[in-house]
Amino acid sequence: MTRTGERTTVTSAAVLDSALTLFAELGYHGTALSQIAESLEVRTPSLYNHMRGKQGLLLTIVRGTVTGVLDDFAAATDGLTDPGDKLRAAVRAYALRHASHRREAIVVNRDTSSLDEPHRSEMQELRRRHDHALRAIIEEGVTAGRFSVDSPALASFAIREMCVSVARWFRDDGPRTADQVADEYTDFAMRIVGSR
Repeated sequence: MTRTGERTTVTSAAVLDSALTLFAELGYHGTALSQIAESLEVRTPSLYNHMRGKQGLLLTIVRGTVTGVLDDFAAATDGLTDPGDKLRAAVRAYALRHASHRREAIVVNRDTSSLDEPHRSEMQELRRRHDHALRAIIEEGVTAGRFSVDSPALASFAIREMCVSVARWFRDDGPRTADQVADEYTDFAMRIVGSR
């Protein structure tokens, strides 16, 4: 957002960032377009130069976040063959994302169900891909005798929920850095699966 004389020039990125902040603070349903406009010091109709509507903003946030999680997972585990190494890398990337993209994580985990169909189902399917990929690593580790856990599905759920919680409490000015938290959560995850 820039000011030229008395006029405020708004960018699509600024509209999205403002929506992200307000959705994270107030929830999707608790945020009105007028509040997004007010935060940018423009009139509500001006927003339509940069978006299709509130649903479009939510979809952009959710899609960008979910594909980012999948990209992180792929980058972290690429080339790794040992299930222990893969799980460590995958969990570290996931915890780090929740420490460094807190607003996005809060919105996705709370408001994805507010998407209209078919987008809700599409985004939920993308989220399930991450769950299945993480669970597959745990199953591989159990088969190889590297992990000792009765239910890879439950272990995967516990690890994901643990990492998701980082977005709710982590602060940049807190006693631990994002990297430290990611390392500790990775150690917790290895205990959950009974790593040997």
